[in-house]
Amino acid sequence: MTIPLPIGLVQTAARHHAADDPDAFAADVRRVTEAHPGVRLLAYPELHLCGHKPGEDPETVMTAAARPLDGPRGTRLASLARELGIWLVPGSVYEQGADGRIYNTAPVYSPAGERVAEYRKIFPWRPYETTASGSSFVVFDMADHGRVGLTICYDAWFPEITRHLAWQGADLVVNLVRTPTVDRAQEVVLAQANAIVNQVFMASLNAAAPDGVGRSVVVDPEGHLRAEAGPGPEEVLTDVLDLAEARRVRTRGTAGLTRVWDPFEDGRPPLELPLYAGRIDPERWRRGARP
Repeated sequence: MTIPLPIGLVQTAARHHAADDPDAFAADVRRVTEAHPGVRLLAYPELHLCGHKPGEDPETVMTAAARPLDGPRGTRLASLARELGIWLVPGSVYEQGADGRIYNTAPVYSPAGERVAEYRKIFPWRPYETTASGSSFVVFDMADHGRVGLTICYDAWFPEITRHLAWQGADLVVNLVRTPTVDRAQEVVLAQANAIVNQVFMASLNAAAPDGVGRSVVVDPEGHLRAEAGPGPEEVLTDVLDLAEARRVRTRGTAGLTRVWDPFEDGRPPLELPLYAGRIDPERWRRGARP
């Protein structure tokens, strides 16, 4: 039996040039947790600690803000999560990889003060974003609650990513966003669509002005909007999710009817996928979907 998960999505503007000065961020996290003491998982938008101001050269900011994940910045974030006893997703950060390249990476810190996951954005928004592309699908387990997957902004436009995370057992996918453009309306639809076709909770957390246009949402595994923030300045979107609901929907079906993980029954031949020079193997499909 799982324990319901209280979440807090902090829709706010980026902290510019905060990569080496996390004190202000720590104060903000403490303020939010004091106002919402029950929150167990707290998340911030894409590049929250590494934002650039209007008129600044993004490349210059990116290079200046990039740090290894296990450096002082990561140590402070881990300590903050341990101090407050929360699961902390501080937004994505510019990561200086061991290979010399810079990634847009979302780290996750546990209440024990450990970095339990790090996800590198697979689909930077080309040609505007020049970070290196990640290559791994990332999920992590929250004891007593369920399994969580990570995506960053433009990743949501590629159905393969959320599908892989659901196949890996994710009950909830957290999508960290920094969208200041008019296509936020489409992103909200995509959050619902990804939830419906994968029968998974979706939490799409956008930045507030001037870095984003808000409209963060929480969607249930049947595609219903559970919560939605407005387009204004900072707002903390809260909800309590029973992640076992995702597994119930997969087992019983959306609206008690549609079970998208069931069509590839035993004995059916694999489905060739020319687009990927690969295929869907029914045995792998069924074994990967979490019951």
